[in-house]
Amino acid sequence: MNNKIKFYYNPMSRGRIVHWMLEEVAADYEITVLDWKKAEHKSPEYLKINPMGKIPTIIHNDVVITETPAICMYLADAFPRAGLAPALGHKDRGTYLRWFFFVASCFESALLDVQNPRTQKVEPSHLGYGSSAEAFRVLEKAISNGFILGDQFSAADVFISSSIGWGLFTKQLESKPIFESYVKKCEDRPAFRRFTEMAAQLVVG
Repeated sequence: MNNKIKFYYNPMSRGRIVHWMLEEVAADYEITVLDWKKAEHKSPEYLKINPMGKIPTIIHNDVVITETPAICMYLADAFPRAGLAPALGHKDRGTYLRWFFFVASCFESALLDVQNPRTQKVEPSHLGYGSSAEAFRVLEKAISNGFILGDQFSAADVFISSSIGWGLFTKQLESKPIFESYVKKCEDRPAFRRFTEMAAQLVVG
């Protein structure tokens, strides 16, 4: 069994979120950069690991984990000394899971609807997140007390702040002081600075 994490990555992808998490938990990992232009993420070899041909993917203890939020949650639990996830049975565990899934299933879809408005009207009740405006309002309230768990930074903040930051960068999300300050606070961490310095050296194509 290999304890070293194999990390399939391109720094111009959501893999940046996982790279940040790997630094947060101080994992022992090795990076395999996949070149977009050469379509290495669609190579037969990589598709055997991740049939969707998506980036990122990690392999830890011979187990393949895909999907960015799942990888973040996995790493937080696999490296409990980092203190980035409430333990099973802790009163904050449900809140932690709730907002992880809200951002993955509601907030990201709401951002896409802003970027690509629907050509036909759809009843909010038919969508998993109601409306973009409602999803944004709910998330704004969720981060109003600091981090998603209040004073405690967690893996959920790595994922959520990255998603909010992307929405601000693409202008799919209205720039508000609360969003800007939340992202800045989350990114003001040594692990974030380490990963961004490493990522800048790994940009391919």
